[in-house]
Amino acid sequence: MLRLIVRRILETIPVLVLVATITFFMMKAVPGGPLDTEKNIPQEIKVQIEAFYGLDQPLWKQYLSYMGNLLRGDLGPSFKHANRSVNELIAAALPVSLELGGLALCVALLVGIPLGIAAAVRQNTWIDYLASTTAMAGICLPTFVMGPLLVLVFALHFEHFNASGWDFPRDRVLPALTLGLVYAGYIARLTRGGMLEVLNQDFIRTARAKGASETRVVFRHALRGGLLPVVSFLGPGIAGILTGSFVIETIFNIPGLGRHFVTSVFNRDATLTIGTALFYAALVVALNLAADIAQAMLNPKQRAN
Repeated sequence: MLRLIVRRILETIPVLVLVATITFFMMKAVPGGPLDTEKNIPQEIKVQIEAFYGLDQPLWKQYLSYMGNLLRGDLGPSFKHANRSVNELIAAALPVSLELGGLALCVALLVGIPLGIAAAVRQNTWIDYLASTTAMAGICLPTFVMGPLLVLVFALHFEHFNASGWDFPRDRVLPALTLGLVYAGYIARLTRGGMLEVLNQDFIRTARAKGASETRVVFRHALRGGLLPVVSFLGPGIAGILTGSFVIETIFNIPGLGRHFVTSVFNRDATLTIGTALFYAALVVALNLAADIAQAMLNPKQRAN
C-alpha cells in the first residue's frame, strides 16, 4: 500500500509540471493581453504596468520566473483583480465549488447506486428497463440543457427555487441536481454491471443455498464487490463533477472557482487561468490517488501491486 502511494505521488510531479508548462505557453500564444481591454490608458502607464508584472521580459524569462514562484507555492498576482493574488482568489472561491461538488456527489450516489442495485436484482424486468432508461437519459442530457430546463420548470413556472445566486439553502437545489443527475446515470450503469457480475459468482449461489435471504445476499455479500467499479469511477468522477461546475456556475451565477476560470480566459488573466488549471489538475491527480487507495482496500489483490 505504501509503495502504491509513493509511486503515485512521484508520478504526479511531471504531470503537474507539464500542465503548468502547456497552459503557460498556450495563454501566451493567445492574441491580446490583460491590458488590451482597458480603454484610454496612457502608453506610459501601460509600460509601467507591464514592467511591474514582468510582461516586458522575454518569454523564457517569464516562464522561469513563474516556475520559480510556483515552486514556492506562489501562483502570482491576478492581472484583473487589483491587489489580489491568485492564491487568495482560489482560496475564496474553492469552498463554494467544493460545496456544490459535494452536494452533486450526494445526489449522484443517492440516485445512482439504488437505481443500479434495483436494475441488477430485477434483471430483464420492467424495473431494470426503467432504471437503465433513466440512467441513459441522465448521461445523454447535457448540463447546459438540463440546467435551463430545471430553471424553466422549478424556478420560473412553479417558483419553488431561485434561478441564480448562492445566498440561501434553496439556491443549492437546482445546481446540485443539474450536476449530480448526469453522474448518477454513470454510477447506476456501473453499479448494475458490477452487481450482475458478483451475483453470478459461485459464493453467491452458495449463500442462497444455505438459506440466506435475498436482502442479506445483496447487501452483505454482493454489494461490496459490486461497488468496485463505482469506487474506481469516483476519482475521475469527482474530478469531473468539480471541473464540470464551469457550466453550472455560469448558468446559475455561482461565485465559484469554475466561474473564475471562465472569466479569466475572456479577460486574458493568464496567471489566474494557469493557476486554476493547475489547481484542478492537482485535484484530479489527488482524487485518482484516493480512488486507487480505496479500491486497494476493497480488493486485497491490488495491495501487493
